Amino acid sequence: MISVAVHEFGHAFMADKLGDRLPRSQGRVTLSPLAHADLIGTIIMPLVASFYPGMPMIAWGKPVQTNTKAYRGVSPRVGHMLVALMGPAMNLVLAIVVSVVIVVLAAAHVIHQPAALVLVQYILALNITLLFFNLIPLPPLDGGAVLEGLLPESLQIVPQTLKRYGMILFFVLLLSGAMKFVMRPAQELTIAWATALLRHVPA
Repeated sequence: MISVAVHEFGHAFMADKLGDRLPRSQGRVTLSPLAHADLIGTIIMPLVASFYPGMPMIAWGKPVQTNTKAYRGVSPRVGHMLVALMGPAMNLVLAIVVSVVIVVLAAAHVIHQPAALVLVQYILALNITLLFFNLIPLPPLDGGAVLEGLLPESLQIVPQTLKRYGMILFFVLLLSGAMKFVMRPAQELTIAWATALLRHVPA
């Protein structure tokens, strides 16, 4: 719930900074998990994934509603991309903060490897997974908005087509098992990150 709250707060915060007051009026510019929780995406899906080790640990929160016409200083498309990027960026920030906290507590001999392993498993791994998962270039994931913002006008037919079939393609990835292949970089980064991190933690 904390990871999802941080992610959705990132969207709301960036939209607010760009001049869109809609997220603030709906109480979304906050780190409170209660403001961002979605029954299926925040609670049920992570619980199911925790019982099936082969299933990717994916989660999502209640979507942040924005008004792209209210953005100042950027075009609606670029603003939408920046808002979308801020969610995964906040998961990266949380993973870094947790890593620093683990190293500091280990240096102070407050925690040892068993406690650190729990933190890595349930916080670091989840946030790296959320980072990669949300950047998959399929609407309505954040990666779809990033793709739309990066492509020139002549290629906007690509994200527009993906908007029509994005959910179908997403479930094809999920049900076919191809999601494991797509998320493999996240797993490899998590392992490398955790291995490097635990070297600083006493046994």
